[in-house]
Amino acid sequence: MEQTATDVDARLAARLRALRGERRLTLEALAEASGVSRSMISLIERGGASPTAGVLDRLAAALGLPLAALFAEPPRANASPLARRADQPLWRDPATGYLRRALSPPGHPSAFDLVEVVLPPGARVAYDPPQRSPVLDQQVWVLAGRLRHSLGEETVELTEGDCLAMRVDRPNAFENPGEEPTRYLVAVHARPPGSRP
Repeated sequence: MEQTATDVDARLAARLRALRGERRLTLEALAEASGVSRSMISLIERGGASPTAGVLDRLAAALGLPLAALFAEPPRANASPLARRADQPLWRDPATGYLRRALSPPGHPSAFDLVEVVLPPGARVAYDPPQRSPVLDQQVWVLAGRLRHSLGEETVELTEGDCLAMRVDRPNAFENPGEEPTRYLVAVHARPPGSRP
């Protein structure tokens, strides 16, 4: 049975609380590091707000994690290497309507995460965290439609079948300039601190 948005929001709330607790960060400290208000973080952690993708990315960056880690379960020794489609968490960004499906098996140790995204026509999702540690390596493969990607001052137009590799070390944005939904796959690898490209 596919997970509902409410299920995913509840998991996000619990995961954010747990990650902040593991790092012994107060709400104030996380707010200062992320640029997200203390009251908004508190609401998210209590399941009282549906955060946007941009807000979640700022929180993840302040915690030293990729955005995918907020949707993931901590690694478990006995985790299944298989994630059935019905068990893959699906989340909708309340600001843009973009759908994000976490494809990677939950809790299974892996060097990267896979995410499927459906971006509505005309939608734009921007990520501009105050800091980014660890550095992220991403590859974006367009499965259907058109995608405009910006990384810093560089913009690339992608169409079906195109694949773009990048190091996410600057603000970046995904935009659908077309009249049909764009569907793409993102592979994310968080490079350990101090590692070389």
